[in-house]
Amino acid sequence: MGGALAIAWLGTCAASAAEPAPDVQAFARGAQAWADQCARCHTMRDPRELRDDQWRAVVTHMRIRGGLTGQQARDILRFLQESN
Repeated sequence: MGGALAIAWLGTCAASAAEPAPDVQAFARGAQAWADQCARCHTMRDPRELRDDQWRAVVTHMRIRGGLTGQQARDILRFLQESN
């Protein structure tokens, strides 16, 4: 029985190792990009003013309008949603 548990645990570890690690710096990059990019034209809003789905729509729109890179948009969205 112990051998079966060890094999199941090893299978779980192997599956986890195949998944990409989360980008732990994305939140910090998003906060900085939000302050640098968005504050050029907007007053800073409290991230809790909008829901996650609303922030997704805003960031998608502003990626085009504000000339954000894809990475900046993803980082800003992550910051806003995790601050929400």
